[in-house]
Formats: sequence, structure tokens, C-alpha cells
Amino acid sequence: MKYRDLNIQTQREAPNNARTEGFAFLVRAGYVTRENVPTPLGEHTLTHLRDLSSDPSFLSQLSLPTLNSNNETFFPIASGPLEVAHCPACKYAERLELARFAKPVGAKHASPLLPIEKVLTPDCHTIEALANFLEVPREKTAKALMYIRPSDGQFIFVVVRGDMQLSEAKLKQHAGEVRAATVEEIERSGAATGYASPIGLKNTMIVVDDLIPQSQNLVAGANEAGYHLRNTNYGRDYSAEIVADLVQAAAGDACINCGNPLSVSSTVILATRNTYHFENILLALAEAHHDPKGLTLPHPAAPFDVYLMQVPGKEMDTRRKAEEIYNSLQSAGISVLFDDREERAGVKFNDADLIGCPIRITVGEKGLKEGMVELKPRKEKENRLTRLTILMSLAGPTELWNLTKDQ
Repeated sequence: MKYRDLNIQTQREAPNNARTEGFAFLVRAGYVTRENVPTPLGEHTLTHLRDLSSDPSFLSQLSLPTLNSNNETFFPIASGPLEVAHCPACKYAERLELARFAKPVGAKHASPLLPIEKVLTPDCHTIEALANFLEVPREKTAKALMYIRPSDGQFIFVVVRGDMQLSEAKLKQHAGEVRAATVEEIERSGAATGYASPIGLKNTMIVVDDLIPQSQNLVAGANEAGYHLRNTNYGRDYSAEIVADLVQAAAGDACINCGNPLSVSSTVILATRNTYHFENILLALAEAHHDPKGLTLPHPAAPFDVYLMQVPGKEMDTRRKAEEIYNSLQSAGISVLFDDREERAGVKFNDADLIGCPIRITVGEKGLKEGMVELKPRKEKENRLTRLTILMSLAGPTELWNLTKDQ
């Protein structure tokens, strides 16, 4: 394909709205606009990636650092909207809101179940205030969260340990779609906002995190403003319709598989099962493959194998010879971006680096007089002189890549 056919518009400066280097280079190289809308070059590249995705090993060919769960593939990027918990040791990965971890149970041996004791706890509307007032660790408290299931109006009372955070995504997996209960709905159930527990409630679905049955003598609400109950225990004082993993992992929690600390990264999603997010893949390629001069897209991810340009000569028609090379390579199944502009060589060299094709071929008068052209792999510093006859006799992309390795 020819440069002018794609109407490529490169830029010397990064856009002021660029949050990452990769995005900045996509704009500068003319793949997307500042508003992140694909240009003709970008659309051509996305089509190329879609064609590649028919191969099941597609993503593994792109040399991208990825995080992989059972069903999804993520690319770590600071500006990404999705947080993923992952284990650097065993490679476990999952969306943070669904990630599992080895929960700290506490004492190995169960404590004796102590009798319930109602205590005055003024102005203790939060777990932190309650723990400070009673001088107990947060893991010795029970946190109450209340919801309504819109499908049937069911009041749902959730209990997690006070040192844990509920994952609503996990709750919805077990209880269905929910919304937060209003103060009126909470009071109608018999609970008291800020002082609630599941003890004594009726017409309520109780859902508890699986750590609760393993935690004895917890402080919980007394369902009366200003009061809490010491020594509440699951099984003796209340039971639940659902006992499941409901809490959210955090950085440093123990991996469910190997026990090593989990890390948490911001990411974009590249694939869900066999559904690909190609614009995110293009961004990931730009983030992972660039240097100070521009993109360094690898084969086969690059939209073109070769960036072909010619330097005008004084005695020879380098443009005509470049056209012959272009047609020959295209006939051999080698994809070529032919820079057919009447521009200075320096501009073309800079744009070639920005666009990032794996190989640049330069047709110049000095080389042609000796039957040679310049061949330069994008990631290497030095040009190579290659015989024109060899280049014109290539039978396919594999021979081109071998040519770059042999010299």
C-alpha cells in the first residue's frame, strides 16, 4: 500500500492529552487521532489484527506482557480502568473484584463461645470507631451491609468480618442483582442503621462470608441505636441461607494457590475467551513496543513488513526502481508501505521510525550504482547493504526475515 493512499499524517510533538507514551506514539505516527479515533492507517492495522486472530495462538505472537485468568487476558497499564489481582510467583490472575485469596483465619484453635453481652457504644457508627471504643482489633468485629434484590424485593443482610471489604461483584454472583437498602427499608426489617446485626431479623435473607463461621466471639450490632453485642457467633446466634467467599482481595494478601503476596495492577482487557478487543490490543502493542524515536512493532503485529522509501538521485530514477521493488515484494506476499511522497529524506527517515514497521528499505542512487539497497531492521542501529538481485528474488516473508538474520 502507498503512503499517500492512507493519507498518513504524522506529528513531531506528542499530543497534550496523552496519558501514556504508547498512546502518544499512536497519535504521532498517525494511527489514531487525538480523540483516539482510528485513522485509515489505524483501521488498516485493526483489520490486520483481526485477520491474525483466526490463529488460536494470536495473542502469544505479539510479545506482550499479559496477565491471564481462566477466561480473560489483561495488559497492565497505569491508565487502565480494570484492576487485576495477580501472583508474580504462580501467575494466578483475576479481576480484583472477583479474585480469591487465602484468608487469615486467626487463631488455629477455636475459642470457647462466650455468652452474648449487650454493651453501650455511643457514636460508634463505623467499624473503626467501634474497634477503637471497645479496644478490640477489627478482625474481632462483624460488619453489616444491607441490600434489596429488585427482582423480588428481598431484603438481604450481608455479614463480613470487620477487617474485610465486601465485593459486590461476588455478592451478585450468589444473590443476584442488588442495590443498597434505604434507611426506611433497613428500619422496616428490624435492623438499626449503624448498629445492625442479623440476630433476630425476620423475612431476611442472610448471606455471610465464609470467614464468619470460622471467627468466634465477634462484636456485632444490637439492632438498637447506641448498642452493640459482644461475643456473637455464627451457628449459635444466627444462620445464613448463603455462606460463600464475598470479600475483596487487596495487594499483599496471600495467593489462593501458592500463598505468595498478591500484586494489584491497573489494566485494559485484551480478550474474553475468544472475543478480542482490538483497539486495546493496538494500544498494548504501542505501550510494549516503542523507543524514543517511535513504534517498534514486531512481526506479525505490524501492519506492514516493510517501509519502502527512495532518495531522489541526480543521475538515476530511484523512484522507478523503488516501484519495481514494491511490486516484486508485494507479489511475493510481503506487505509493504511505500512512501511515495516527494519529501526530504530526513522527513521519511523520521516517519519510518515513528510508524515502526519491522524493516526499512531505502533505495538510493549511490547504492543502486553498485546493485545494492539499504536494509535496516527497525530495532537495529546500523544499515545493511543488500544486493538488489537477492531482494527482487525473495519468494515470501520467511525469506525476508532470514535475509535480515543472515547479514
